Amino acid sequence: MVDSFVFRYMKEEDIDQILEVEHASFTTPWSREAFYNEIYHNKFAIYIVLEEDEKIIGYCGAWIVIDEAHVTNVAILPSYRGKKLGDALLRKMISIAKEMGARSMTLEVRLTNHVAQSLYRKLGFQDGGIRKNYYSDNQEDALVMWVNL
Repeated sequence: MVDSFVFRYMKEEDIDQILEVEHASFTTPWSREAFYNEIYHNKFAIYIVLEEDEKIIGYCGAWIVIDEAHVTNVAILPSYRGKKLGDALLRKMISIAKEMGARSMTLEVRLTNHVAQSLYRKLGFQDGGIRKNYYSDNQEDALVMWVNL
């Protein structure tokens, strides 16, 4: 199924579609300005999109600093979930991070997001700690996860 999808780097023209994915996926979505700044002003940021027939259905972002990659966002449109596309997207980002010299990768995930945690564990991520009151919408704690690349 993943063979019919295309991965590529995010461009400014993608922001409208990225915002659709963002708003469908998160209770506190990032703003247009946040994505613009990631593309143009954050020298550590790498963002990739997943598209089908030129429609963006998912994206993943990471900051790669020296030898560590920090995943900022992973999101798939709800109608495309359950098809292993999040897995493919994160695997692609892991591959890019390795190519750029990252030796480890980290991310935060809501303590209640067991579906995402399961995906991350399948890819080798392990629990690293808790960030108290990490999420601003409801003060939920975040589980910090790590994987050696």
